[in-house]
This record gives sequence, C-alpha cells and structure tokens, in this order.
Amino acid sequence: MMYARIYADSAGQSHFDDIEVELTETDFAPPAPPLNLSSFRPALKYAFCSFPVGWRGDWHPTPGRQLFFFLSGAVAVQVGDGQVRHFGTGCVVLAEDATGNGHVSWVVTKTDALAAVVELP
Repeated sequence: MMYARIYADSAGQSHFDDIEVELTETDFAPPAPPLNLSSFRPALKYAFCSFPVGWRGDWHPTPGRQLFFFLSGAVAVQVGDGQVRHFGTGCVVLAEDATGNGHVSWVVTKTDALAAVVELP
C-alpha cells in the first residue's frame, strides 16, 4: 500500500514523498479468514472534514501531524517546490509540514470533498 506524505525540509520548504506500507497476512479476526494488515501506529483522535466546492486554502502549514483519508470528491495540493498532486476517493495523505510556508490546497471537483482526519502524536 502507498500513501503520500507532505513534509517540510530544514529550510521550511514543503515537498511530497511516497511512503510504502508493508501488509502482512494476519489472522486478525478469527473465525474470519486471514487478511493483509499493516502494523498498528499510534493516533490521538479523529474527525470528519468537508471541503466545500470552491474552497481554497492559500499557503498554510498543517496545524499538527494529520492523516487524511479521502472519502469523496477531490482536492489538489501544491507544495513549496511547485509540485501539485490531486487526491480523491481512496487516497491517503500524511500532512507533516508544520513548519515553514506549508502548502496550498483547493477542491477540484464539482462536489464537496469529504475526508476523515486522524490526529497523530
């Protein structure tokens, strides 16, 4: 499994990185058959976030380490090095650019974008 990471370098400029998560066959919920599972990681709390059609967030850092699970719609994100990526239904993004200029994000669909947001330590 892959997800995107947004981070700030030592100069405060944001970038994307691609993170691969290893899934291992696990007897997770017997008597259901085994499934593929990653290792568990700590989390603090979660919320749901709706980005309305036409929403745009100019340059801003993330307020803390957050993992976004996009459920519907799509957003684009531009990082400090100029790269732009689109994230829609099924995409996972780890936002860690809590220092520097951060990133720009905006809704790219004609419907609201909905995400589950998990705050991380």
